[in-house]
Amino acid sequence: MLIDTENIISVTDANRNFTKATKLAEKNGSVVIMKGNKARFILIDIDQNPQLNMTQEEKMEYLGRKILREHLSAFKELAK
Repeated sequence: MLIDTENIISVTDANRNFTKATKLAEKNGSVVIMKGNKARFILIDIDQNPQLNMTQEEKMEYLGRKILREHLSAFKELAK
């Protein structure tokens, strides 16, 4: 997992100033919270990650469309 350094906050800072953590999540979509110099938690802005609100059926449709988009040329070749 790649982590943008602008998206990191320590667990101590998150505890002391949760508003700061939430503003970072609103700005960047998510925030990685570090504990003991390791990425341990992620705070996610649900509005910027609509797939979190999907039903199981919607997730399957989303993944199916994604796979088709990524491999369309291979599927066209197989269809010949």
